[in-house]
Formats: sequence, structure tokens, C-alpha cells
Amino acid sequence: MSVKKLNIFLVIFFTTTKLFAAEINNHQYNFYTGNFDFSDNKQAAMLVGFQHQNENLERDTFFGNISPITGGFITENSAAYLYTGIEWNVDMGAITFTPSFAPGLYHKGDGKDLGHALEFKSEVQFSYSSSNNSKIAISYNHVSNASIGDKNPGANSYMFNFIKNF
Repeated sequence: MSVKKLNIFLVIFFTTTKLFAAEINNHQYNFYTGNFDFSDNKQAAMLVGFQHQNENLERDTFFGNISPITGGFITENSAAYLYTGIEWNVDMGAITFTPSFAPGLYHKGDGKDLGHALEFKSEVQFSYSSSNNSKIAISYNHVSNASIGDKNPGANSYMFNFIKNF
């Protein structure tokens, strides 16, 4: 992805978020960047993405606090992944552990062929509250088609996250 495309994406996203921030509450936005498929030297690529969580829909269960998530990312090779799923928020004091699972649609663009349009993202995240409304986090995910495609190479990624509550 060119720097120009990245800047345009970020300007549109932050402007849209700013315009609607006064009208929404109890929403969490996770802005992240990292390295898509870092374990494959031939296919590794920078990624940027965002994720939304509506805290009005979260539920406390015997598994912990569960909430729906929706998001997506794009890589510098124009690969894109849009997903929706669930995450568990496990409060561990200063750190929150958040595993998640999200099926989604993948488009390879000029990037890695993952073998199918339907892919599944499993992720773990560790976040630290830097203020009442913000967190910083690191996360790792694996995207795979669970062998429903002709091939299933999968992709491993790591990200640095900035999480903001509105």
C-alpha cells in the first residue's frame, strides 16, 4: 500500500469517527498496524486496520465478558479482510487478556492467496489501560480457511493497537 493510500484511509476514517463521536457512546474502536504473514518472508506485508466493539451488547458469562466485534484490515499488497465475530475480555488487573474468533471474507489483491474467500481469524491480545478511555495493546492472530479451500496456507500476523472508548 502506498503512503498516499494509507494517508487517505486514515484521514477519512478519523474524520468519520470525529463526526459521529458525539452521537455514539459505549463504543470501542481499535486502530492497529502491524505485519501480515510475518512468518512467510515472501508474503510478509504491512497492514492497517480497525475494529469496532459496541459495549452496549457485551454480556457477562461464565466464560467472562463477551462482546461482538466487527472490523477489517488492508495490507500494502491490497489484500483485504472484513470480519465479524466475538471477543472475550478477561480482566487481569492492569492487563486485559482478549482472545477472539471472527469469520470473515478475504480478498487476496496482489497479496497472499489463502485458498478461499471465507477465512477464520483467531486472535489473542494483551492491552494496558493508559487512561480512562484509552488502551495500548499488542496482538497476534492466525487467519486460516480451516481446510475448506483447495489449499490452506494460513497467515500469522502481529499488531500494535490503540484502543479508544467513545
